[in-house]
Amino acid sequence: MSQVPAARRALAVLRLLAAAPGPLPASAIARSLGLPRSSTYHLLAAMAEDGFVTAIPEEHRWGLGVAAFEIGSAYLRHEPLERLARPLLRRLVDRVGEIVQLGVLHGAETLYLLKEQPPGHPTLVTDVGVRMPAHLTASGRSMLAHLPPAQVRALFPGRFVDRTGRGPASLRELRRILAEDARRGWAVEDGHITEGFASIAACAFDHTAHPTAAITVTFRRAAHPPGTWPALASPIRDTATALTTRLAGRAPG
Repeated sequence: MSQVPAARRALAVLRLLAAAPGPLPASAIARSLGLPRSSTYHLLAAMAEDGFVTAIPEEHRWGLGVAAFEIGSAYLRHEPLERLARPLLRRLVDRVGEIVQLGVLHGAETLYLLKEQPPGHPTLVTDVGVRMPAHLTASGRSMLAHLPPAQVRALFPGRFVDRTGRGPASLRELRRILAEDARRGWAVEDGHITEGFASIAACAFDHTAHPTAAITVTFRRAAHPPGTWPALASPIRDTATALTTRLAGRAPG
């Protein structure tokens, strides 16, 4: 058990460096973690021997090492997001009886990673691997709603595209919609992707409260008129919250 505090300190160093915009001086690491300077130097030296941190002598700073990169790469190879989300999506399909998808932001687009659907449902244009303009999709807007305004502005510097003649046509209009989505806790698009179909989405967050992915239910508008949307949104939000918990994340605020 004597090794546990040292392990926790090493993990704290890795988290601190991962969250920093660049390498940090040892003094800043010690101050941020509340460690004695001498202990911090010994810890950094030990972590450097195993490749988890690297010293930059000219700058008197420390950054993440190759071993930390290798672990991050392995994490991506394990497809943790998809593996953690798939059983949740299947349960949501059983609960609502509609098509359920998992999407992430890819620049100004929504990229769909997973789809679960009841037997006999029609195929959607938003299939796995497909990208759609994020400002037109419920999943994209549910994530955009939790990004800083400057980041949203950078993602949409020019003309807004549309598919069906619907959807926000300007940054001002998009911001108004995103503010409403953030206040409500879920986003909806009505015929912006496919005529006659609507989607409701809620967002899952990582440990920094950053939007990580969105869970979306897509349905024929005639089967779920607008008055029923808040009730349909409830299990979607529950599922997004469950995914946030599985990701060891936290919601903003």
